[in-house]
Amino acid sequence: MNDIGTCGGGGWTLVMKLDGNKNTFTYDSALWKNERTYAKQDGLEGISEKESKLASYCNTPFTKICLGMSRNGERKWMTLNYAASSLYSVIADGQFRATTAGRATWKSLIAGSSLQYQCNREGFNVKFNGNSAMRIGIVANNEVNCGTCDSWLGFSTAYVNDGGAWTNRMVCGNKAGCCSPDNGSKTLVSFGYILVQ
Repeated sequence: MNDIGTCGGGGWTLVMKLDGNKNTFTYDSALWKNERTYAKQDGLEGISEKESKLASYCNTPFTKICLGMSRNGERKWMTLNYAASSLYSVIADGQFRATTAGRATWKSLIAGSSLQYQCNREGFNVKFNGNSAMRIGIVANNEVNCGTCDSWLGFSTAYVNDGGAWTNRMVCGNKAGCCSPDNGSKTLVSFGYILVQ
């Protein structure tokens, strides 16, 4: 692929497309942890709004990631500088890996997005709130620590309930609950794209 919004040009390779209105790519989905493809033909269409996971998830080394979100017909992009042998190698083991894009860059993915002001932990396999996690994104809190975050923006977030099951899943988008988020309470579901270079 060539030029992709604010990610720029230089030959991007599509890895995944995630529909925030479906449960295909929930946090606990085996698709994050295995090497199987999903809806390959829909991935080969390029930047369409059809979910897919391509072999590039497991076999494409990269130094940059282009993340996109589409909501109400508006598609926005951001870039992460991060080097790895594949996205699978970064995510499948569940280990937290920090990124440094910054809160403003994450918020640029969705118009009108909202986050609390503190914590701002971002990266891959972000753990927060004691029993919560996200595959890729940023979490924020009204307190300085990350122990009680009520807002996040990213890909595949879930809570663990008292019985140990994942619940309150959001596959792609922005959620800001209580406690003074910067743009009010929000639940903004989007369609997501992950590309590497």
